[in-house]
Amino acid sequence: RVNTTLDVLKLLDTMCDPVPEVRYPRTPGYRPKPEDRFGNAWAWRCDIAGALSGKLFGKTVAIKDNTAVAGVPMSNGSQLLEGYVPEYDASVVTRILDAGGRIVGKSACDDFCFGAMGFSAVDGYISNPVNPRHRVGGSSSGSAVLVATGQVHLAIGADQSGSVRVPAAWTGTVGLKPTYGIVPYTGVVSVEPTIDHVGPITQNVTDCALFLEVIAGSDGLDGRQAVNIEVPEYSRLLEVDMSGKVVGVLQEGFETCTQETQTTVKEFLATIGHAGFVMKDVSVPLHLHALSLITAVTMQGSQTMFQMG
Repeated sequence: RVNTTLDVLKLLDTMCDPVPEVRYPRTPGYRPKPEDRFGNAWAWRCDIAGALSGKLFGKTVAIKDNTAVAGVPMSNGSQLLEGYVPEYDASVVTRILDAGGRIVGKSACDDFCFGAMGFSAVDGYISNPVNPRHRVGGSSSGSAVLVATGQVHLAIGADQSGSVRVPAAWTGTVGLKPTYGIVPYTGVVSVEPTIDHVGPITQNVTDCALFLEVIAGSDGLDGRQAVNIEVPEYSRLLEVDMSGKVVGVLQEGFETCTQETQTTVKEFLATIGHAGFVMKDVSVPLHLHALSLITAVTMQGSQTMFQMG
């Protein structure tokens, strides 16, 4: 019986994994000179035209450098991956190109995306475009900078514990961490499968909704996803009357913030209250232990992903 089982496993070893089709022609592109990296926000430049029509036609897109673009070098912000070139496009990349988007480069990120400040990228500190002395946030630092400064219309980011939301907040852009599993993570370097998210960074909410509409939905490959995911037209949901919609306000979220931050958030809540939203206080005591929880999850999960493949 053991020999029979081993013969079956040997047969599987001879079989190739299915590789998604790469449908749009491209060249490898080039590594920009230091003066052309725009505050180290560009990791690599390329030019890949998508379909001749679609929801993203006419939009330029930067892809975070932890996301596979076939034939284009990918570093994930680290010297350890120098010379690595993916063989296939991540699912989100394929969807961007199918929707007519034009991919013009890879955006810099923190080393292996383990950082929230933007200072550990392989090419060095990623500058905040408003004030270079200020942090830009991370790990999707380059994506946020390139969108904020109009280098691109849209960018892909990835988020485990703030990597889309932090740089978006610190650059005045719109960054969304989608509900878990709505957007396929296939072809994106994982940190820990239970907290991996990939999402849009854009200049405004309208573009964010449209971008999510394009990249969301099951791809049949990502085990994080449900089999059938219903994707509404998010861009049309913006036309719905928001009066009476309830916004939860996490009370523990204020406890470790500076007074300045608390004041700013409360001013924002008052503004959207005038627009018809209803505020509701909610309490999640476990939130105060979030740092301990995320540390345990990411350390254990990343060891499994990075050391065991």
